[in-house]
Amino acid sequence: MIAARAKYRAVKTECGTGHLHDSKIEARRCDDLHALVAAGRISDLELQPRFDVRINGDLICKYLADFAWRQDDLRVVEDVKGVTTRIFNLKKKLVEATHPGVVITLYPPRTRKKRTAKK
Repeated sequence: MIAARAKYRAVKTECGTGHLHDSKIEARRCDDLHALVAAGRISDLELQPRFDVRINGDLICKYLADFAWRQDDLRVVEDVKGVTTRIFNLKKKLVEATHPGVVITLYPPRTRKKRTAKK
């Protein structure tokens, strides 16, 4: 039996602390975050924190982030994405709307390409 290829060609990779991650970039980010914990720059590192989106008591969806940690008094929730999808964008908005104080950041940070004038 041949293993199926991941949709976005991600390769499951183990980080330096022995956790299995869905992609190489996620494993590298985990190593970076553990180094920040060791240096005392962040604390309370969580792997794959789960957020339930409930509206009027009904479970609408579940969102599983990649990492969460504390920096100063701020809780940072981060998702490692090579490709952002419509479903991710919708779940991000739902989580931020139903969980006050939660802001989901993307890694690596997105930068827009500068537009050039047409000739």
